[in-house]
Amino acid sequence: MSGILSSVDARTQLVGQNRLELLLFSLGGSQRFAINVFKVQEVLSLPRLTEIPDRHEVVVGVTHLRGQTIPVVDLRRAIKMGKTVIDENSTIIVTEYNMTIQAFLVAGVERIVNMNWNEILPPPTGAGRSHYLTAITRMDDRIVEIIDVEKVLAEITPYNVEISDKWIDDDLGEVIKGKQILIADDSQVALNQVTGVLEKLGIEVIQTHNGLEAYQVLQSWKAEGKNIEEDVLMMITDAEMPEMDGYMLTSEIRKDPELKNMHIVLHTSLSGSFNKAMVEKVGCDGFLSKFQPEKLTREVQRIIRKKLGIEKPEDSIELDII
Repeated sequence: MSGILSSVDARTQLVGQNRLELLLFSLGGSQRFAINVFKVQEVLSLPRLTEIPDRHEVVVGVTHLRGQTIPVVDLRRAIKMGKTVIDENSTIIVTEYNMTIQAFLVAGVERIVNMNWNEILPPPTGAGRSHYLTAITRMDDRIVEIIDVEKVLAEITPYNVEISDKWIDDDLGEVIKGKQILIADDSQVALNQVTGVLEKLGIEVIQTHNGLEAYQVLQSWKAEGKNIEEDVLMMITDAEMPEMDGYMLTSEIRKDPELKNMHIVLHTSLSGSFNKAMVEKVGCDGFLSKFQPEKLTREVQRIIRKKLGIEKPEDSIELDII
């Protein structure tokens, strides 16, 4: 089972081609589920678990792997489908999200499939479990549901969206009024977190749910004659999204003479080392790991000051950027 994952180097070749690889798995029953392979570190038969006191109800225990203690989440229970029945096919998928390692208990893993992002669609509204989906796709005439892992993790350990007043540059208050930031992310949890931070700075947030939607908004602004360079401070985009991913979105913007100078920050739960390479490949101005409100605040204000030519000494301190 350990051979199911290919090397990261091979998968990075998909970036910029609007392609992805999905790991297909079962939670019991005939329905297929999936997550992006980029977030998977290992796939293992269910090891011995140690129960811990006062654990969240969906955490079935912890396992010790390569010197780390890793919580194991019953993914079936986490998305409100009931407890997973443990048997000889029970498997854990070890993942990295937002610089944390955790494993998900599943009924069994099937295979990896290579797909184009335009084959990945937003989930239908009002469809029960869609509350825990970021997208769906079709394979072999069957629906595959792509789990919103960020939402699952946020319900176990709520993300912090608070920012201390000491990180807010009061001198920018009047300058920021009326300015906008465009956000593209398929996770409503992530959209809400970023919006909550930016609105505290007095910035108007325009939310879109995938790269294609964000690109269409930009094109509509151009058609309306909007002064995008003046009114839009920057774009913050997720990496993996239905229909058009963040890398392709960035590439398309860089090809457009009227949009090519837009400041673009990749805001993602994928691993930092991977994204530093991809930032340069597709032309982003930098990246931030998700759910770090302080760093998001500092970076947005740094960009505003840079545009105004009033940079401060702290602006030279590198975050996860470039």
